[in-house]
Amino acid sequence: MSYQRLLMKKIIIAIDGHSACGKSSTAKVVAKKLGYMYIDSGAMYRATTYNFLQEGVDTKNPGQVDQALENTDIQFKIDGSGNSQVLLNGTFAEEFIRTMEVNQHVSEVSAISSVRRAMVSQQRQIGTEKGVVMDGRDIGSVVFPKAELKIFMTASLEVRAKRRQKELQEKGVFEELSDISSNLKSRDEADSTRADSPLVQAEDAIVVDTTHLTFNDQVDKIVKLAEQIIYDR
Repeated sequence: MSYQRLLMKKIIIAIDGHSACGKSSTAKVVAKKLGYMYIDSGAMYRATTYNFLQEGVDTKNPGQVDQALENTDIQFKIDGSGNSQVLLNGTFAEEFIRTMEVNQHVSEVSAISSVRRAMVSQQRQIGTEKGVVMDGRDIGSVVFPKAELKIFMTASLEVRAKRRQKELQEKGVFEELSDISSNLKSRDEADSTRADSPLVQAEDAIVVDTTHLTFNDQVDKIVKLAEQIIYDR
């Protein structure tokens, strides 16, 4: 074991921000570079949303929501490539949770207090041993308010819409840029104005605007910030 490794301490890195600004893809690589576990909190809400849609849950009916939550088991597993993948009720769910249908309903489901309580409880349990990079909307403000490093990522709406369109096309899904932009704008509004755990920038969060950054630039920036804390530089 190297001297540098001996000096390492495990921390929690909380990455919040707007939709399609590169949170998840950045957090994954940051976690890999640091040897940390990556937890995609957004995938947890997407998986829950997908499950609700499949089960025909009336989100206005608290009884149906609570019953569905009892039957919603979300876990993360490292695949053969070393990537963290979300499982819904024992099945890899990435293929199903990134569709426009889920995009259109995830903010509504995420705003339900009982859903947020269930997800936050699971997220905090995952982070008990630290050595975690987690991204979402309320990680630094609600889930881990004492996280050693908090990042708030953002980018212009135009850039975010183009990135989301490219992401969908790579999955074989083709949507008009105007529809994606409208969806992102609506999600921004819903996420920022919901009563329960709205999207906000934590006071001690460091803002990383990715509008004009390359992917490698934004990863390197966050890794350097983390290493300053990990190695007490």
